[in-house]
Amino acid sequence: MTAPNPDFEADHIRRILAGERQLFHSLIQPCERSIYFLLLSLLRNEAEAEDAAQETAIKVYLNLKNFRGDSQFRTWVLSIARNEGLGRLRKTASRREDSLDAEMDEETGDYTPARLTSWREVPLEALQRQELGGILRRAVDGLPAIYRNVVLLRDIEEMDVRETAAALGITAGSVKVRLHRARAMLQRELAPKLEGFAGKGKEKGKGVFGWLKS
Repeated sequence: MTAPNPDFEADHIRRILAGERQLFHSLIQPCERSIYFLLLSLLRNEAEAEDAAQETAIKVYLNLKNFRGDSQFRTWVLSIARNEGLGRLRKTASRREDSLDAEMDEETGDYTPARLTSWREVPLEALQRQELGGILRRAVDGLPAIYRNVVLLRDIEEMDVRETAAALGITAGSVKVRLHRARAMLQRELAPKLEGFAGKGKEKGKGVFGWLKS
């Protein structure tokens, strides 16, 4: 994932608004992957996500003059993408987002952390196997939407807690709780299937999500 560059973004926004419209592609390009994966996570349909991503880009361009720099540009863009995705879900009456927010997202409270063990450090050579890649992607895709979106932005796109919270319209505490619960769900799903791959020459810094990003 390309790290945000506020100076580059501010310069491009200023020049685009001054008439250099051809610079918009280089401004939005670092955000394209995050836009698409967030929309795919919401809409669960590749064609619909691609269409929504195009519409998001148009809305970003048309509203560029409204960006004040109070948040990171990418955060602002992902908020537009999220609103686009949720708007489409409402229009088609197919929204499936869990009603767990009020019930389960307490920022304080007693919950027992799950032990996150070998499944997050599967050796790179094992991750290169196509069948294992399918197992990992299906496990992430099978998470409830409120958890899947957090895993996508935090573990795959490597956004920080504050940026993830802003993009999803939730609190930083909710991001932490949802991510913990998502990882626990993934552990329960994946640990039995990945036992055979653990301990085969771990490569530092290479984990399940590092491979999923490739």
